[in-house]
Amino acid sequence: MGTHPVRLTSSEVGGLWANYVVGSMFVCVYNYYLAKVEDPEIKTILERALNLSREHVQVVKQIFEEEGHAIPLGFTEEDVHLEAAKLFSDDFFLYYTNQMAKGSLITYGAFLQNTFRADCRAFFTSCLTSAMELFNETTQLLLSKGLEVRSPYIPYLRDVTMVEKQHFLAGWWGEQRPLTAAEITHLYSNTLSNHLGAAVITGFGQVAQSQEIRAYYRRGKELSKKQVTIFSKFLNENDLPIPVSFDAYVYDSTEPPFSDKLMLFQISMMTAAGLVNYGSALSASPRRDIAAAYVRLQGEIGLFAEDGLQLQISHGWLERPPHAINREQLMK
Repeated sequence: MGTHPVRLTSSEVGGLWANYVVGSMFVCVYNYYLAKVEDPEIKTILERALNLSREHVQVVKQIFEEEGHAIPLGFTEEDVHLEAAKLFSDDFFLYYTNQMAKGSLITYGAFLQNTFRADCRAFFTSCLTSAMELFNETTQLLLSKGLEVRSPYIPYLRDVTMVEKQHFLAGWWGEQRPLTAAEITHLYSNTLSNHLGAAVITGFGQVAQSQEIRAYYRRGKELSKKQVTIFSKFLNENDLPIPVSFDAYVYDSTEPPFSDKLMLFQISMMTAAGLVNYGSALSASPRRDIAAAYVRLQGEIGLFAEDGLQLQISHGWLERPPHAINREQLMK
């Protein structure tokens, strides 16, 4: 008996579709970065990131064509303007790539967990492996250039003790216990990601063509600054260092390197990643005041994200993702 072809599941279709759209965006982004980069070591990293993005787009396109599934529009050459002036520094290109690699580790890990067909598992495993390699390469280069921002050092444990008091969970009133290593890690990394997000949104705010979108970016920058202030307060109270901003890596150009559509999608993608990061941080932060801060900020970010989607819809830029059948509509 012959073997019957196995159809793609909803999680596989969704993962492949998202990979194509994001990959096509990265092709535009890295084409522009490569047109502007001057540092030869960073250029090598950017070339690798561009090649990986192109490969991912091509693999998904081939799978969808074989399945008879529509190819997403995503982003094209029309969404990037290589002749535009340099908006960010070379060091920013490296930081950006490092941060995107970190996000890819989470995304591809989630895709892989919900993938069943052999070719899709092989593809997402390859994506995860390449993301790990890119993360290691960018981290090593940041370290060698003295640019990497390490998380704070804390004393080694000399013995093992058990938590005996409910005060371990306290945080709103009275004396507060020191931050745990996990709490420090998330506060520090979320401060860094907000600094990077603020730099991206600052640059995009300088070049966006739509005044409505510029206003949205200004709101996003203020939201990032607010979150940095909150996270920095927790670190400062424990005499821990606070990461500095990336504002110096944004140049004063007002020429748009990307379409408003691409830039708004990039901000929406980074905002969604922030929600994921805060969810992880919340689960690892037993202190009630820290947990409450993450819950409150998640709500604010959620509203910001929703308004970004509304902007994409109003401009006709939001592609409808793969979805279930509307049986109610079919029965009318």
